[in-house]
This record gives sequence, structure tokens and C-alpha cells, in this order.
Amino acid sequence: MLLGETLHIVAGPEDEGMRLDKFLSVRVEELTRSAAERLAEQGQVSSGGKTLDKKYRLRAGDAIEVILPEPVGLDILPEAIPLDIRYEDADLLVVNKPKGMVVHPAAGHAGGTLVNALLAHCGDSLSGINGVIRPGIVHRIDKDTSGLLIVAKNDFAHQRLAEQIKEHSFTRMYEAVVHGNLKEDTGTIDAPIGRHPTDRKRMAVTEKNSRHAVTHFEVLARYKGFTHVRLKLETGRTHQIRVHMAYIGHPVAGDPVYGPKKPVPNLDGQCLHARVIGFVHPRTGEYLEITSELPSYFTAFLEKLKKQTFGGMECGLERDSSGE
Repeated sequence: MLLGETLHIVAGPEDEGMRLDKFLSVRVEELTRSAAERLAEQGQVSSGGKTLDKKYRLRAGDAIEVILPEPVGLDILPEAIPLDIRYEDADLLVVNKPKGMVVHPAAGHAGGTLVNALLAHCGDSLSGINGVIRPGIVHRIDKDTSGLLIVAKNDFAHQRLAEQIKEHSFTRMYEAVVHGNLKEDTGTIDAPIGRHPTDRKRMAVTEKNSRHAVTHFEVLARYKGFTHVRLKLETGRTHQIRVHMAYIGHPVAGDPVYGPKKPVPNLDGQCLHARVIGFVHPRTGEYLEITSELPSYFTAFLEKLKKQTFGGMECGLERDSSGE
């Protein structure tokens, strides 16, 4: 969702009878119900040229137009936070985000974010496509997911990179430790993801108001009660890996939202790392692939699992985890 644009949404049979404000909050991922109410009250939601009330009940086939507000200037301050930059040129940079860092300012996280750090590092040299809150941010990873993230320094680079993501030609490979023992060495999870029907903070595999989502997995090593896997995103939905792995009965270890309620000892947050990012450079046309090593929290957990499973002996079951 880009601020300042007009969204065109067609109601389906499953939306029949739904209130307009609820419909918008379900179909527009980043629009809360209260925000949808405000837009309707401001006359920014219409169908066939007629302004709709927030209480309007949808009919199948309704073509809804939503005018989103222009970005509002916010006082987001540059902060001299160290960045682990793995690649940089005049158009873009690839940063290795630490676990625990929020990507952009939001409620409860006004400072200390990746955007605050980027403003200090890049100054005015960040794309403005995603507005003042997320300058340069082409895609996101969760606060407690570590790893590689690409940042656009200008709108030209941002648009070209966004096109690659949309066309599924943008390489994103992760590694994770998940609960249980996957039966297959490789596999594909093809299951649509949408907002959870009762909890807006969560996503879920659902046929209603969802988007196509595909994740490929490969087993790297098996341990007692856990499996080390490599995951490749074909699509990039919110919480996709976490939702898909939980859906097949193997949630990411340490995931406080989609995993078991009982925490994994000595693991603070999910064991999920964005290890490889590959893309065609928007200006040169050259394919670049950047790889980051597994962080210490991840390798320490693997060592613990090895000792618990094999008593410190070499297991001989591990595959190459280099991402190459």
C-alpha cells in the first residue's frame, strides 16, 4: 500500500453483506478498521462515483475505490546506529539487520529502527516511494528475524527492485530451525495467506480474503525434536515462512506468535535468518547475490541441538549450509 494512491477493490461473493469498514481492513493489509472508518467519514471511499458510508453492506461485484491520504511529514530523526552493510553503491545498499531491530518507526518504536539508522547513513539519498515512514524500504523482515534486507537510494532503483519482487525473480533464501522432524527432505508449501479472521495481529492460511503464497523448503540437518531447514520464498507475504511452517505442523523454534506457548530454553525469539538475497541490479543489469553468515544466536542453538542429539559426535547428516 502506497500513501497517496487510489486503490481499486472488487467485492467477491464471500464479501456479501460485510460492512465496508471491516471489508477494507481485511482486504487492505496495512489498513486498520478505525483507519478505514476515518477514510469513509472523510468521503474517500466510493463506488460508481457515489460516496459510501462506513456502515455500507457490500454486495458481490461492488467496485470500491479508496483514496489514500498523501504522506504526512513526521519528525523521524537520524540516529548514529551502526549498520552491517554488505553491499552499497549509488543506487542501493544491502544491510545485515540484527535480530531485535525494528525496520521502520511504528507505535511503540519511534526510534532505534533501521530507518533511523539509514537516515543517518544516507541522509537524503533514500527513495521516497514508501513515504516518510519507510524511506528506501523495498521489503521488510520481522523485528526478531535477522538477516539481509535491500534498501533503495532512489525511486528508479526502488521501482525496478519492486518489479522483480512482484515477478518473483528476486531471490530470498532463509535458514530456520523448526519444531519436529520433517518427513520429506524437500518440499513446497502452496497455501494462501490472509489476515487471521479473529486476531488482526496474526496472519493465517485461509481461502477468504487471502493472497497466493509459496514457500520451498530443504532439510539441512535433523536433530532431536528439531530440524534445520533452508527456505526459499517464491512470494513475500507478511509472516509467510512463520505461517507456512506452523501450517504444516513445524513452527519456527522460538516463534512467540505461531509456535508452541511453552518457550524454547535459551532462545529469545524465533530462530529465523534471511541468509541470501539475489537480484538484477536496476542500473547495470548484473545479477548480484549477497550472502550473510549465520549469526551467533543461531549457531549457538545448533551446537546445543548437536550435543543433545549426538553427544558431541559428528552426525554426518548435515548438508552444505552456505546457500551456494
